[in-house]
Amino acid sequence: MSLEAVYSQPSIDSLGQIPVPECEWHISPLGRSYFVNHNTRTTSWTKPTPEHPPESLRPECIIKAHSNVIWSLAYLGTSRSVVSASGDGSIRHWRRDGTAIGQPWRSDGGAVGPIAVSPDETMVVSGSSDGKIRLWDIKKGRIIGDPWEGHNDDVRCIDWSPNGKEIASGSDDGTIRRWDPSTGCQIGRPVEAGQGWVYFVKYSPQGDKFASSATDGMIRVWSTGGNSKLLVEITANDGRQVWVESLCWTKDGTSIFSGSRDHTIRKWRSIDGEELFVLRGHTGTVRSLCLSLDGCILISASHDCSVRFWDLNTSTSKPVGEPLLHDDGVRALVMSPDGQYLASGGIDKRIYLWNLEAALKQSGIQVCLHIPYC
Repeated sequence: MSLEAVYSQPSIDSLGQIPVPECEWHISPLGRSYFVNHNTRTTSWTKPTPEHPPESLRPECIIKAHSNVIWSLAYLGTSRSVVSASGDGSIRHWRRDGTAIGQPWRSDGGAVGPIAVSPDETMVVSGSSDGKIRLWDIKKGRIIGDPWEGHNDDVRCIDWSPNGKEIASGSDDGTIRRWDPSTGCQIGRPVEAGQGWVYFVKYSPQGDKFASSATDGMIRVWSTGGNSKLLVEITANDGRQVWVESLCWTKDGTSIFSGSRDHTIRKWRSIDGEELFVLRGHTGTVRSLCLSLDGCILISASHDCSVRFWDLNTSTSKPVGEPLLHDDGVRALVMSPDGQYLASGGIDKRIYLWNLEAALKQSGIQVCLHIPYC
């Protein structure tokens, strides 16, 4: 299913689920969605939203950002501004107070899926439903040069190497391609990355390897030298073919966290693929992961409308504190480079900006937020 198909309907999400357990989603004979709430015994054309308890932490700002699902987010450290990409075919740049910077960036490539920011924060690279890669000048909000061609299906994931010298993209065509951002040319041969879609690709902090996940339920680790070599193949999720939809490296590159459609987060040793532990607490697909700067707190975003915190210094496998709540499934999560703020977005088309220190304090977690991430 293409990005266009997955994100063309604003009233439902990609899995055909709704965020209120007591409700069911149906389609009328005329093709219109309606919702049955068994708790209140009511039927509505409007998609229900989960309740937010009075004690729930409120975001510092909510940006009504797009007219369709927000697929990905990126933070700029120098300005603490946020870049968002959406199924509405646009990329937008926002200040922390929610005001837009310039006009929407638009191309003729259809839905915009993944984005990544260059290490020097001058450019954004994006992937689209037309299978092309585009490079953008952040200051001007314009495409740089011609789109890069190579994939023959939707671009599902993208990442920029820490040294800025290459970009990796994954597609529904089952390949990962590496690109030289200075020329737009491919580096080496395409990587055959498993059966089905390549759902996620992420460079290690050291930049000497990258990890990928595919819809065959596997996690793979590849070298970055020359033609990428398969280093480790991990059979995730107890051998079941469950999609792994998010990956996050530890700072030292020795381990990888994965989030998947079975609602779990798992930690893997990157050198041999040994499973180290499993975290359970979400009730929906885990779509995005990031680590606090000291590496002690894992933060996850899920289809269950929540952002949750996991204290890696404790022995518990449960989330700690209260979740940060959205009105619908959360697809994208990113932490500011200084570790002070979180941005999250997803199916409700809004960007939520959170003060991380306030969120952790409410959860009773002590963590250093001022360690440079390098």
